[in-house]
Amino acid sequence: MSKFTNSLGITKSEKDTKVVVAMSGGVDSSTVAGLMKKEGYKTIGVTLKLYDDVKTSIKSRQCCAGQDIMDAKRVANQINIDHKILYYQKKFRKDVIDNFVESYMAGETPIP
Repeated sequence: MSKFTNSLGITKSEKDTKVVVAMSGGVDSSTVAGLMKKEGYKTIGVTLKLYDDVKTSIKSRQCCAGQDIMDAKRVANQINIDHKILYYQKKFRKDVIDNFVESYMAGETPIP
C-alpha cells in the first residue's frame, strides 16, 4: 500500500483511509464503491431514503426509495462493505416537496 496526502494534509495509506460512497443502487455508484474497496480503502456505502414506502412502488425507479435502496444494499453485501440507510423522509418532504408545492400553488416556477 502506498501513502498519499489527503485533502486535509494528512499522509496515510489507503487501508487507513475511510471512504463514504453515496450509493443510489445504480451502476455508477456501485462501480465507484467496488473500485474503492478494490484499491484497499475502508469503504462504506450510504443511501438516502427520501420517500415513504407506502407511497412508492417497489417497482418504482425514482431515486432514493424502494428497489433502489434494496439494490444498493445488495451490491454492498456482494462487495463486502458496510451499508447505511439515512432516513430523511420528513426533512425532504418539509424542505423540498412542501416548498415545491407552495411555489407551484402560488403560480411560481418551482425550483426543487
